[in-house]
Amino acid sequence: MTLVGLGTAAVLMLVGLLHGVWMFSPWPLRTREEFASRVVGVPVEKLPAGPATGAVAVLLGVAAYVVAGRAGVLPVPGPGWLATAGAAGVAAVLLLRGAAGLVVSSRQDTEFARLDLRIYSPLCLVLAACCAAVATLG
Repeated sequence: MTLVGLGTAAVLMLVGLLHGVWMFSPWPLRTREEFASRVVGVPVEKLPAGPATGAVAVLLGVAAYVVAGRAGVLPVPGPGWLATAGAAGVAAVLLLRGAAGLVVSSRQDTEFARLDLRIYSPLCLVLAACCAAVATLG
């Protein structure tokens, strides 16, 4: 389970770092308009503000730490049940995001919806399953 926890934490950390980059740049896309359409699914004027994107980046970093801690890769302060509950909470949030993305995006015909159905939501569901496994199996 250590490898699953480590891999899951690494993916969560990479996604968090990507959100950190997105506070300042539309990378790997060229323009904010392209980024808004493909990654967020909103007009450019409705892109989340930098602090909101930064908050997501921080939360993903915390999620990575909690999952790695529950997997025994990193020390976690406090009682042992806290890391278990934290990893289960991360699994629940990712499950909700993945399931909601599949439902909502299946009813739309946009570039974002296609990417959500192919990449974003399935990734969330796989990460949710991995977090749940780490939470329950340690």
